[in-house]
Amino acid sequence: MPSVRTVLVTGGNRGIGFAIAEEFVRQGHRVAVTARSGSGPDGTLTVRADVTDAASIDAAFIEIEAALGPVEVVVANAGITKDTLLMRMTEDDFTSVIDTNLSGAFRVVKRASKGMLKARFGRIVLISSVVGLYGSAGQVNYSASKSGLVGLARSVTRELGARGITANVVAPGFIETEMTAELSDAVQAEYKKNIPAGRFASAAEVAKVVTWLAGDDAGYISGAVIPVDGGLGMGH
Repeated sequence: MPSVRTVLVTGGNRGIGFAIAEEFVRQGHRVAVTARSGSGPDGTLTVRADVTDAASIDAAFIEIEAALGPVEVVVANAGITKDTLLMRMTEDDFTSVIDTNLSGAFRVVKRASKGMLKARFGRIVLISSVVGLYGSAGQVNYSASKSGLVGLARSVTRELGARGITANVVAPGFIETEMTAELSDAVQAEYKKNIPAGRFASAAEVAKVVTWLAGDDAGYISGAVIPVDGGLGMGH
């Protein structure tokens, strides 16, 4: 029987984060999500938290630990975009995206590592993007934040790998979410031309990779970047 774990998914109130939380619940785990608004799927504990604020993350962990036990699996998924071309990008456009997507993951992982070190077990999964390594015009801030997660996971692996803790990166490509649904048919067709698989992924396809990485069978995988992008970013 696979082990039942206490799981935290940040930004679990919509999109990929919601699907990840849903899949962990389906597999029988104890699941909490953080959200600034809204709530996670049925069967999850939703905790208000802002990943840009270390005190709010600490409070969220205390609440989750009291209700569900020490966090054994953390999925750092919370993220924002402020897309614009480099010449128009303000200092705030850049730093706010870094602060949520990269520094936010650092704060969550740092807080989670306390309990993981004590338990000598942990699974850290950072949700990046194909854009992190492939690049994307108009997304200097987002791309930088998402590629930074790779260095974070690899350094954490070197520091904590001997304690039964793994840290990996999942890099989704284009996913069927509310955001992609708003694109015109012509734009969607243009994107799909560059994807060898010829389609967007479902959020559930990303979720299943995340839950597998967090499971017992993936204990010897750490510091890896696993693309779920239909072949879009090959070699990057």
